[in-house]
Amino acid sequence: MSRSTSDPSGGLLAGIAAASDAVRLFAVTSDRLRRIAPFDAAVWVATDPINGLTAAPVRIENLQQGGCGIYWESEFLADAVNPFRHLTKSPVPAAGLREATGDRPLSSPLYRDFMRPRGFDDELRAVFRVDGRPWGQLSLFRERGRAPFRAEEIAMVGSLSSPMAQRLRAYAQSAEPPRRSSDTPGMLLFDRAGNLASINDEARRFLADMPPGPRAATPSGIDLPLPVWIRSTVGRARETGGNARIRMRAVTGGWLVCHASCLRGADGTAEMTAMTIGPAPVSEIATLVIAAYELTSREREVTELIARGLSTTEIASRLFLSPHTVRDHVKTIFQKVSVASRGELVAKLYTEHYEPLVAPESARRRHP
Repeated sequence: MSRSTSDPSGGLLAGIAAASDAVRLFAVTSDRLRRIAPFDAAVWVATDPINGLTAAPVRIENLQQGGCGIYWESEFLADAVNPFRHLTKSPVPAAGLREATGDRPLSSPLYRDFMRPRGFDDELRAVFRVDGRPWGQLSLFRERGRAPFRAEEIAMVGSLSSPMAQRLRAYAQSAEPPRRSSDTPGMLLFDRAGNLASINDEARRFLADMPPGPRAATPSGIDLPLPVWIRSTVGRARETGGNARIRMRAVTGGWLVCHASCLRGADGTAEMTAMTIGPAPVSEIATLVIAAYELTSREREVTELIARGLSTTEIASRLFLSPHTVRDHVKTIFQKVSVASRGELVAKLYTEHYEPLVAPESARRRHP
């Protein structure tokens, strides 16, 4: 395997840069990473950059579906070791289970309840983050009998955090106009045990528009395989007794928001959990779109005023800036979004991402 000073991981960075979508990104990176830091199973996840919850796509390697709910729910446990939410803010976005526990893995509920029963002896996990936002995460597992992940392997995986996040962030940029989704929200109800109890037809249609990925039916109730990111979001609401939501791109190209909420009886006892699925309003995806194009808060303000038809002089007056400064911001915005005019900017940021949610249905379909 060829190696260079700029890419000591033997082509990993080149593979990341060349991947055409998140599914391909996970597959290519996994194949190349396995040759450098061998592992026996893995979970690759794209996350909602606003809250770090599991979104889509998800790639699972060499793990049976049965019992995987333990893996998804372990993140919410108070005594979790190396939770992804902590790695998002940690100076180093990667950690090994045995290294973190001082070679006492039994202190980890994930090890006791998920890894040990499956013959795994160590986990290396990482968050893919950039500009303080988590765009994905990874778990690598080694079977019993293998050496634990070494410090240099953990550091190497940690070095992939920013390149992977930048690539995942780039996929949030629009590629083709979305096809219109139903205006009627989908509704799913889950019982106290987290089993799907009822679902409306609109929810079934939204589920059909979700990206391919691992799905599993609940142990009882309606026998309908659900994407792991749906199960994870519902689990988060159940664990916290509150609300949880994720934003994600459907295969139609449009943005969806999945919102889970814990319902309570008259005495305050947690009962069912409800989830709604529907087209994401502008307020839900504005932050994602701005992050995808790496616009600063000031550039976002300028962009929003451009979309409202204000001139350079009017924008300068509104933001208490000089016209020259506004022109500099506009030039930078054009470069970041790859447009040459105000009209192209509005079309790309607003027509492609927002307007299709309320405009007549497009005949084009975006494939994953």
